[in-house]
Amino acid sequence: MDKAHFIFSETVAALALVFLSLLSVKAVGGLRWRGPEKSPPALVWIRSVLYVAIAALAIWGARGFGSDLAAGLRALASESDIQHTRFVQAYVNASRAVELRPNVAIYWRELSVAKFFLNQYQSALEDEPAYRALKGSEFDQEASMRYSYCHYALGQYAQVFPLTEQVIRENPMYPLPYIVEAMAYTAEKKYAHAMQRYLDALKYSPDQEACVVGLAHVHYLMGDPGGALEVLNATAKISFPPEARKRFDDLKAFYAQ
Repeated sequence: MDKAHFIFSETVAALALVFLSLLSVKAVGGLRWRGPEKSPPALVWIRSVLYVAIAALAIWGARGFGSDLAAGLRALASESDIQHTRFVQAYVNASRAVELRPNVAIYWRELSVAKFFLNQYQSALEDEPAYRALKGSEFDQEASMRYSYCHYALGQYAQVFPLTEQVIRENPMYPLPYIVEAMAYTAEKKYAHAMQRYLDALKYSPDQEACVVGLAHVHYLMGDPGGALEVLNATAKISFPPEARKRFDDLKAFYAQ
């Protein structure tokens, strides 16, 4: 969520509400009787009704603005909570934002992210139609990958591929959809398909640790520990962080048994 855009839009909304209220009061105040005698009772009554109506509309607008502001602040807090791995609090804040303003797509996104990190995959998928309806044709790759992994985690492998394939069509150099497909194929024991998808990802991103580990694991599952070792040894030509190197060495020791 763009914090600067949120602050700007809410400030403009508040100023607009104040300006329109003052303008309306001034306009009603200008309704005066021009004759020498006192204003007739009908005019006084009309002005009183208009003042009451303006006050009611101002209160109604202020309450709506207050709800918008509260929902936005909750969404910003949820985003901050995610960044600081406070996933339970992120869920609480995002849930409240959606409750206050259920017609705002970005609040559903924050709720989906919080549920994802809390491993509430089924619940996240149940919210997908609402989020998709609000996003419309602008349904983003990040959301597609999040929901595809939810399907994978729940063992719903057939529902993974429509989402990942859409992302691949839109951005064929993005490695993540290939990895998720490879994981799904591995779970289905379609090892040749899984191997190909890991190789597709490594073609575009050769320093993906998850691809290296996954590809080596597929070789091992196929009864080819030597192939698994070859995959890990091939990483010597590529830069990986020390933590990845340590994991590769541990896997080499395991596959060499």
